Amino acid sequence: MSIFSSLHSCLDAPNRESHLGWALAFLPFGLFFDFLDGKVARWRKKSSLMGQELDSLADLISFGVAPAMVAFSIGLRTTADTVGLTFFVLCGLTRLARFNVTVAVLPKDASGKSKYFEGTPIPTSLGLDALMGYWLQQGWILDNIPLGTLFEGTPLEFHPAVLLFMIHGCMMTSKTIRIPKP
Repeated sequence: MSIFSSLHSCLDAPNRESHLGWALAFLPFGLFFDFLDGKVARWRKKSSLMGQELDSLADLISFGVAPAMVAFSIGLRTTADTVGLTFFVLCGLTRLARFNVTVAVLPKDASGKSKYFEGTPIPTSLGLDALMGYWLQQGWILDNIPLGTLFEGTPLEFHPAVLLFMIHGCMMTSKTIRIPKP
């Protein structure tokens, strides 16, 4: 269901403002379904390597690929913007892969859950989704992206707003940021 809601947001976004609104509205469902599948696995007392990998794939689509596609649809479309958005997605992939290979060695609490997140969890990208929702509400899309455009008309043309995605990507892959789990 997480992948369905995320793909719906990706495929529905391209050109009309109402489609962008719906795309942004579907993104939080990925978080709901991410929590739900974890609850079901714990309730059934079943987990598997396959389930862990599928959960990470769903997270990558829901919180990495889908927000990047919506950002592209909103107007971050230059070559440099695309490189920045690709960097964001690859940071999400790296963060999830690192979690999958290190989860066994991270410190655990009495219940067996990891005590902290290393780097910001990929679902924190919902903050970027909320920001894009605000931009949409204000009409700050396409030619009106906040912070404008730098190096217009050159191969280096980009929207400084893409730096938010790149900074978020760096925070996801940070080994020094440790966020306690609830």
